[in-house]
Amino acid sequence: MANVDTSLKEAIGIEGAIGVALVDYGSGMALGALGDSPELDLNVAAAGNTDVVRAKMRTMEMLNLHDNEIEDILITLSNQYHLIRPLTRQGGRGLFLYLALTRSRANLAMARHQLKMIEAALEI
Repeated sequence: MANVDTSLKEAIGIEGAIGVALVDYGSGMALGALGDSPELDLNVAAAGNTDVVRAKMRTMEMLNLHDNEIEDILITLSNQYHLIRPLTRQGGRGLFLYLALTRSRANLAMARHQLKMIEAALEI
C-alpha cells in the first residue's frame, strides 16, 4: 500500500505527465498535487474537474446506472490528455486522481494502466 505522497510521485513519473492531483469532489479541494507546469494551475484544474465528476455522477443517477462505476474520464485536448480516475475503494470514496499529460509524449493506454495500478495501491 502506498500513501498519498508516494502515489503522487509515481503518477508524476508517468511518461508525459505535467501535473497530478488527488481531489475531494465534495469540496473541489486538492488534497495533494505535484507538477510545476506554468500552463496548468492544479488548484483550478481540481476545482473545475470536480464539476465534471459531479455532472457524470448525476447523469448516471438519472439513467439508473446503479450497477456501474466510473473507471476513468478522458478529456482530449489538442496538446494534452486529462485523465480523471475516481477512487473506488472504501477509504477513497469521494476522491479522484487527476492526471494531465502532454499528448506528444504520452502513451495513453500505458498512462491509464499505470494510474489504475497507482489507484489500487493508494491507501487513504
